[in-house]
Amino acid sequence: MGRNVVEQDYSADDYANFNRKIHDQLDTLKQVIAKPTFGQGDIYIGAELEVYLMNAQHQVSPVNLELLALLKDEQFQSELNTYNLELNLSPVKAAGKPFSQLTQEILAKFVHLNSTAAKLATRPVAIGILPTLAEHHLSNEYMTNLGRYKSLARELSKLRGEPFHIKIDGDEPIDFHTSELCTEGANTSFQVHLMTEKEQFADTFNAAQLSLPMSLAISANSGVFLGHCAWDETRVALFKQSTDSRMPDHNNWREPARVTFGHGWVRKGAWELFSETVNLYQPIMPESFPEKAYEQNPELAELNFHMGTTWPWNRPIYSPSGNGHVRIEFRALPAGPTALDMTANAAFAIGMAVGLAPKIEQYISRIPFQFAKYNFYRAAKNGLDATILWPQNYQNKPVEVPIKNVIDEMLLIANDGLSALGVSCEERDKYLQIIQKRLSVGVTGGHWAKKTLMHLRKTLPNDKACEKLLEIYYANQLEGQPISEWYRCWQ
Repeated sequence: MGRNVVEQDYSADDYANFNRKIHDQLDTLKQVIAKPTFGQGDIYIGAELEVYLMNAQHQVSPVNLELLALLKDEQFQSELNTYNLELNLSPVKAAGKPFSQLTQEILAKFVHLNSTAAKLATRPVAIGILPTLAEHHLSNEYMTNLGRYKSLARELSKLRGEPFHIKIDGDEPIDFHTSELCTEGANTSFQVHLMTEKEQFADTFNAAQLSLPMSLAISANSGVFLGHCAWDETRVALFKQSTDSRMPDHNNWREPARVTFGHGWVRKGAWELFSETVNLYQPIMPESFPEKAYEQNPELAELNFHMGTTWPWNRPIYSPSGNGHVRIEFRALPAGPTALDMTANAAFAIGMAVGLAPKIEQYISRIPFQFAKYNFYRAAKNGLDATILWPQNYQNKPVEVPIKNVIDEMLLIANDGLSALGVSCEERDKYLQIIQKRLSVGVTGGHWAKKTLMHLRKTLPNDKACEKLLEIYYANQLEGQPISEWYRCWQ
C-alpha cells in the first residue's frame, strides 16, 4: 500500500485482469520459494513506527505532507490521516545488538523530526491512539490528499454499502456509526519484521500466533479513545471494525474480515498464507505496475499489493531482493510509550516466536486455533489482567490461567529464541529485563493512561483531563525512561 496510486475508477476488466495476474503470480511464488538458494543469507530484523502529530494544545496537527517536505528524508512516509507519519527504520542483522541499533536510530531520527516539526508548531508523539482525538478528527477532511488513500476509502465503502459500526464494550462503552475510513487511521503501531528461513516458517509463524496474546498484553498502549477508557489495546477492536467491508447478514456463511487474527494454524509454509489471501479476499484496488528488474527473482508487484489490502495481525511478506526471502510482519504492537519500550516489545515478540518454534507441535496439538484467537482478544481487552486458555500438565479440559503467569514463563523461552538468532547475552538481558520490570509493577501504557485519566477527572472536566494526560505522557516520552519507571499519580 506504500506505492503511488492515481485515484481512478476501476472497470470490470481491471478487476478480471488483476485477479488473473495475482493467481498467476501466486503460482510463480511457489516456484520461487522452492529454489534452493531462496532465503539464504543473514537474518535481518526491521521495523516501521507510526506516530501522531499534535499541536501545543495537545490536539491533532494535520500537517504531515508539509512536514515531509521539510524533513527531506525518505525514511519518513505519509499515512492515511494528515496527523500521522511513518518512520521506516533501517534493517539490522539479528545477530549482535539489533534492538540497541533500532533504539538508537529511533532516537536519532526523532531529534531531526522534533526540530523540523517545531517549525510547524507541531510535536510528534508515539502512542497507539491519541487520548484527545475527537470524533470530527475521524472525518475524511483529515485524509491525506493522495490517490491511494482516496481509492482505498472509496472501494472499502463500496463493498460495505453502509456505514461502519464502531462498537467497543468495556467500562465506558463506545458506539457510533461512520462512513469514514479515517477512523482506521486513529491506530498507530510499531510493526516489526523478522526474516524467517523457509523451512522454519510454518513453525515460527504458528509460534508468533500462539504467543501474540502475551506480547500484546505486556505492550498495550491504547487505553483511551474519544475520551473513553476503553480496552487496554483498543486498536485491536477499532482497526477491525473501521475497515470491515463485509455486509452484515449478507449470506449464511461468515465472510472473512480483512483485519483478522487468522484462519488456522499454518501447515507447511509461507505460500499457503499467500494462497489464502488470494482466494479468500476479492481485490479492492486492481492496479497494474511496471515490472521492476531484480537479479534473481520476479517482483510480483500485484501480489504484494493485494497482500497489503488485507491486515492480519501477523502477515507474511515476500521480498525479491538478493536471494529473495519471506518474513513475518508483527503488526499488533502499538506505538510507544518510549523507544526502549517499543524495542523491548519487539525483542520479546521475536524471542517468543523463535523460542517456541522448535516445540510448537506440543502446544498447538493442545490449543485449537480458536482458543488462540480467544486469547488474543482477551489480552487486547484486559491487558495484564486477562486470563487465557493455556495448556497445563495432565490437562483433561481447557483451563484459564492469568496471562501474567504465562508471560513470566515466556521470558525464558524468549531468551532462548533471541540466543538462537545470535543476539548477544548483554542485549537479551537489557531488553527482557524491561519486560520483566513492566510485568512486576503490572503497568503498561494502556493501563497507565486509563488510571491517570481517572485520577485527573477528579479535578478536571474530561476534555481537560485528556489534554493533561497527554501533556504528562509526552513529557515522559521525551525523558525516555520505560513505562515501568513513570510516576503513577493514582497510587
